[in-house]
Amino acid sequence: MNPTILIVDDEKHTREGLRASLEDSFEVYIAADIGGAMSVLEREHVDLMLTDLRLAGEDGMALVEKALGMPNPPVVIMMTAYGSVDAAVEAMKRGAYDFITKPLNIDRLEILIQRALRSSKVEKEVMELKQQVDRKFGLENLIGESLPMHEIFDTIRQVAPTRATVLIQGESGTGKELVAHALHALSGRPKQKFVAVHCAVFNAQLLESELFGHERGAFTGATERRIGRFEQANGGTIFLDEIGEIDAATQVKLLRVLGEERTFERVGGNTPIKVDVRVVAATNKDLAKLVSEGKFREDLFFRLSVVKITTPPLRQRKEDIPLLVSAFLKQFSHENGKPVPEVTPEAMEALLRYDWPGNVRKLRNVIENCVVMTSGPKIGLRNIPAEVREASDGGGALSSTKFIPTKGNLYNIKQTEYKLILQALEETGGNVTQAARKLGISRRTLHRKINELKGQEQADS
Repeated sequence: MNPTILIVDDEKHTREGLRASLEDSFEVYIAADIGGAMSVLEREHVDLMLTDLRLAGEDGMALVEKALGMPNPPVVIMMTAYGSVDAAVEAMKRGAYDFITKPLNIDRLEILIQRALRSSKVEKEVMELKQQVDRKFGLENLIGESLPMHEIFDTIRQVAPTRATVLIQGESGTGKELVAHALHALSGRPKQKFVAVHCAVFNAQLLESELFGHERGAFTGATERRIGRFEQANGGTIFLDEIGEIDAATQVKLLRVLGEERTFERVGGNTPIKVDVRVVAATNKDLAKLVSEGKFREDLFFRLSVVKITTPPLRQRKEDIPLLVSAFLKQFSHENGKPVPEVTPEAMEALLRYDWPGNVRKLRNVIENCVVMTSGPKIGLRNIPAEVREASDGGGALSSTKFIPTKGNLYNIKQTEYKLILQALEETGGNVTQAARKLGISRRTLHRKINELKGQEQADS
């Protein structure tokens, strides 16, 4: 099918002439005013809108803003007289693609239209590809729209393709292993092995053997050679969880494998083994403090923490709780063959007020309990575990984000978007392009979201 174009001009001969000139290459709609244009936009899919900024008795800029604020906005090109160029530039700042001055040169206009449509197609393809990559390679498991989570997403995308070691710090239950999986999945070695080692479950001797392997006869019970986790992970990623628990001797050996040579020896062996392994470590301890106390080697700390990522506790990103609840409801309802229940506003308020000492892991367990133990279509306050319900009765502080309950278990996530957008604009001094880049969205998308949120504010007031 040919691309669709909407021509908006209050002069009949202009819009009819443009239709005649363009209808061989495009499917063309015409309108004489804002009402007619909006009727077409709401009824038909429009790829590009060509509109005059001077419409009889109406503000053409208002049409541009309405069009760009739609869920699937068209590309906008403006027609303007020479004296209205400033207005056209202002419209471009608000998300329009370009403008062309009257009298129109049809050949030049067609070139501009084709370029605008190609640019829009590429932008959509890039966004779709980015979403596909995120869905396929792990970022979809990191749920959150809060600013701390967006910063983590940005860091993962920046660091994952490199060979830099990464230290993930955060309280238990904050998703450190999910971050490690995302780093591996977005690296240049996603098809290679991801090997996880939980250091705290092994004593000193067993941990050294677990990491580096051992030769036959290396110690009592070593009846055959064993390949360690570093060799298993060769070419891929090794994730060292609870790295703060390793003993001094293992720290020395780990320091060597993180050096330039990337070599180690099996326990009981003397042959250097070279590996190409990306190292990601995690801890819920303050490694810098352990260094100052002489319990962790400073040089190893520096080797491990080329890049540091801190996973925030859930109490510091409560605006993400509705999203997490929704995801867990779907997951556990599917696993248990039950319809997805709704969460009443009172129950959600209790979840929001609780401080979640076990973080996301505990929220996950609570929602699983609610799904299993609730027989009706709604999860109410009485279905929330007493520990959470009673603690929330004390009036624990909510996040500064304003939550507005809507139908069922859905909370107005637009408020979270609004907060993020305002923060980004404030941090960039009102620069829309930089704010969009910071949020990881296109400038046109940012304009659309701002217009949507303005409309929501007006509807709520």
